[in-house]
Amino acid sequence: MAARKAAAKAAPKCHVCKGTGEVGVAVKVGRKQRITDDQQVGMCLTCFGSGQA
Repeated sequence: MAARKAAAKAAPKCHVCKGTGEVGVAVKVGRKQRITDDQQVGMCLTCFGSGQA
């Protein structure tokens, strides 16, 4: 019975994306790959988009 309670605990949230699975990624433009002020949504590489650490 104690094994079920341990398995039922929720996994901790990822500290990078705070559990959303998405992070902001800077947009690069041009041949020299200049970084703009804009951002696009990218998958969190720490948790691979799951939101759990």
